[in-house]
Amino acid sequence: MVHLGFFFVLTILLFYGKIKSQSTYDFSISTIFKIILFTFIIGSSIELIQLKFFDYRSAEWWDLGSDMLGVFMGVFSYILLHRKNYNEKKKIDREKKV
Repeated sequence: MVHLGFFFVLTILLFYGKIKSQSTYDFSISTIFKIILFTFIIGSSIELIQLKFFDYRSAEWWDLGSDMLGVFMGVFSYILLHRKNYNEKKKIDREKKV
């Protein structure tokens, strides 16, 4: 559960940073792919470091699965919230034009 929670928060923060840096709510599949790849590399690296360098820690591949589940929950949340915010912003922009 801890892995899932940490990677969920990490994913949400990565999306938040991306939205703030681009200052628009444009939906980008490449952003989602990059965040999934980045978090997978981090999760895999943590498990490999535990396997190779620590005798008192064990590499649990279920931890990596839990990490990725947290990432996918974050991506799903982003898509749901992004769609809502994007549609609200489009509605406000249409009302300003009228």
